[in-house]
Amino acid sequence: MGLTSANNLLTLLVFVSYALINMNGLDFEKPIVELEKKIRELKGFVSAKKIDLSSEVGRLEEKLERLKKDTYGNLTAWQKVQLARHPQRPYTLDYINMIMSDFIELHGDRSFSDDKAMVSGFAKIDNRKVLVIGHQKGRDTKENLKRNFGCAHPEGYRKALRIMQLGGKFNLPIVIFIDTPGAYPGIGAEERGQAQAIALNLREMVLIATPIVAFVIGEGGSGGALGIGIADKVCVLENAYYSVISPEGCAAILWKNGSKAPEAAAVLKLTAQDLLKMNIIDEVVPEPLGGAHNDPQKMGEILKESINRNLDEISALNKEELLELRYRKFREMGVVE
Repeated sequence: MGLTSANNLLTLLVFVSYALINMNGLDFEKPIVELEKKIRELKGFVSAKKIDLSSEVGRLEEKLERLKKDTYGNLTAWQKVQLARHPQRPYTLDYINMIMSDFIELHGDRSFSDDKAMVSGFAKIDNRKVLVIGHQKGRDTKENLKRNFGCAHPEGYRKALRIMQLGGKFNLPIVIFIDTPGAYPGIGAEERGQAQAIALNLREMVLIATPIVAFVIGEGGSGGALGIGIADKVCVLENAYYSVISPEGCAAILWKNGSKAPEAAAVLKLTAQDLLKMNIIDEVVPEPLGGAHNDPQKMGEILKESINRNLDEISALNKEELLELRYRKFREMGVVE
């Protein structure tokens, strides 16, 4: 088994983590959930008994706000990974529906099949025509099986490249949403050239002469993320992550123990804040307090502003400048002297 196959296989470890996320809150959110429950109960009691306890309710709400700011303002890398995987977090199609209009989905790689883990099509942001591409996860078991938990096959990456080349042909800006634990690790995917499909995308995306902006909206895992991640501006949401491998996969390799994932998350420097310090990404996109899933509409507004601002900036460049800056951006990564 090659290195790519081994790394992809380790992403299967991530699937188990989805089942462990409590829909009533993550482990570190339990004090917040309990206080919110207490406030709801007190409000219900006040309403039923027709008594005035507004001052007590107000004190509890102030305490809740302080607790949220303290909790979400001091998250560890592993806690950010957990938020990035939250099952209620907005996905690609959610953002398309919230901030875009006239979406026409395009299907198929013109070679094998249509990969449901990768969605793409024409759309508008305000009056700006764009091509949009992104990983898509499911909301329940049935849809996750259909979408392969957001893990694309080779045909998904070939479809993405076909659509991006359309963007270059028609001079349309390309907006990319990254949200995957990694490329699909099945035998069939490897037989159909998973590594080759991703490598081809890396080469060809450098040469597409139209503005490209990419946003990691949840998980940005391994080559599965990088396969659509070559862009003029790479931005990561505040509680998303972008990494060469999942924390579980890293822990399995380094410590032979998947339970070391929190330690792996810390040493991988996979948070948006760490990546910005190392000049791997261009922008940390802020999220509403508690994460994107706590206020999807607000998150959509923030994301839309960032997309428009970044597209305005790079659209001012001519094609030669655009390609030269994109090439230099990725060549300069990892330089320490």
